Amino acid sequence: MDESSVRAVGWARSLPMKTEPKAARDWARRHLEALGWTDSVSRTVDDVLLTVSELVTNAHIHAHSTARLVMVWDGRCLHITVHDDSVALPRPREPSGDRIGGRGMFLVDALADAWEVRPCPHGKSVTACFSPPATSSDSD
Repeated sequence: MDESSVRAVGWARSLPMKTEPKAARDWARRHLEALGWTDSVSRTVDDVLLTVSELVTNAHIHAHSTARLVMVWDGRCLHITVHDDSVALPRPREPSGDRIGGRGMFLVDALADAWEVRPCPHGKSVTACFSPPATSSDSD
């Protein structure tokens, strides 16, 4: 096998502001089922779905934008990317009893193996990466 070639599978969906986060989670779950993750790494699936919900909600609420959701599995990491139309970059904030909300990126930071934000000419993209935990068959 040629290790220099990139092998990946991916999906993309546009979610207008009127779309509920549940629609994004349901869409993502169907693709995670296709990867076999819902049976083998259910806790990671829960983390991915919560992250999808948070990133799409952030695009709708804070960026006042359609969320463009992309999922890519490259064999090592599941990349969850949401692009929106705002140039304002997100950052994790400590929870506070003085305000509602504002915990989305704090959750993403806690759930994902890694995350990053990239400014784009017309907004930004936020990507969170998830590696499934090794199974016993991986170590054989």
